[in-house]
Amino acid sequence: MLYYLFDWLDKAFDFPGAGVFQYISFRAAASIVTSLFIMLVIGKPFIKWMKNKLGMMDEVRAELGLEGAEQKAKTPTMGGVLILTAIIVPTLLFAKLDNVYVQIMIGTTLWMGMVGFLDDYLKKTRGKAGLPGKYKVIGQVLLGLAVGLLITFHPDIKEPLKTTIPFVKNNEFDYTCLVSWLGDWAVDYAWVLYVAVVILIVTAVSNASNLTDGIDGIATGIAAVNGGALALLAWVSGNVIMSSYLNIMYLPNIGELAVFSTAFVGATLGFLWYNTHPAEIFMGDTGSLCQCR
Repeated sequence: MLYYLFDWLDKAFDFPGAGVFQYISFRAAASIVTSLFIMLVIGKPFIKWMKNKLGMMDEVRAELGLEGAEQKAKTPTMGGVLILTAIIVPTLLFAKLDNVYVQIMIGTTLWMGMVGFLDDYLKKTRGKAGLPGKYKVIGQVLLGLAVGLLITFHPDIKEPLKTTIPFVKNNEFDYTCLVSWLGDWAVDYAWVLYVAVVILIVTAVSNASNLTDGIDGIATGIAAVNGGALALLAWVSGNVIMSSYLNIMYLPNIGELAVFSTAFVGATLGFLWYNTHPAEIFMGDTGSLCQCR
């Protein structure tokens, strides 16, 4: 939103300094700072509210005899709501919202956050085991299907059936070659294989993040590192000069994802402040599932 405001001020009034919002690097830096600020400002009040007003405490299986289980049972959960807020707000403020990649990532984050929130809500308020696993998988598969189809058929996305293989020369892998046995139909139907791979990746990554969330700080620490790497790759891939120099596939407009990814890094680093041992709050499935990238 601020991008469009300052773009208008720059064009209409030649407002001093407004042109800096045209630079992805500036908006990415503003995004991570804003995300961290949000986490550090609302983190403590949110934790107190969850603990004292809602009583949303983590549930630990005491029969396993794990060390520190009693302490963890007194720790509030559903901190993923904090992470979602700290990701979405800076993205809305600093990213170009008409960018299809940004739209996909916002939709992906909100969708998986909703699935995770429903699971946490059922666990804490209705005394149930949470959302059954098959429904989580259905949500992940539907998301993967939607993302795969958007990437394949959206007119603003170039080279939809190709994937970069890191550290390999001439590293653009074309999925069409896997169905070359179809002959003339290979080009027309390779998208089916590509969508299936996207579904597999979305399901695998979201579940991997969920499984990683078992030790204080481990999931958020790993996610912050991954987010930083993805932000850098997005910026390089969206820059025609840098992508050519580093032999990375050039994808027009994908650099805008650096703004989203830095917001993600800020959110996870901010949450890590409260999630390191001994954790003051756990992210729950709301946070762990929404971290699929």
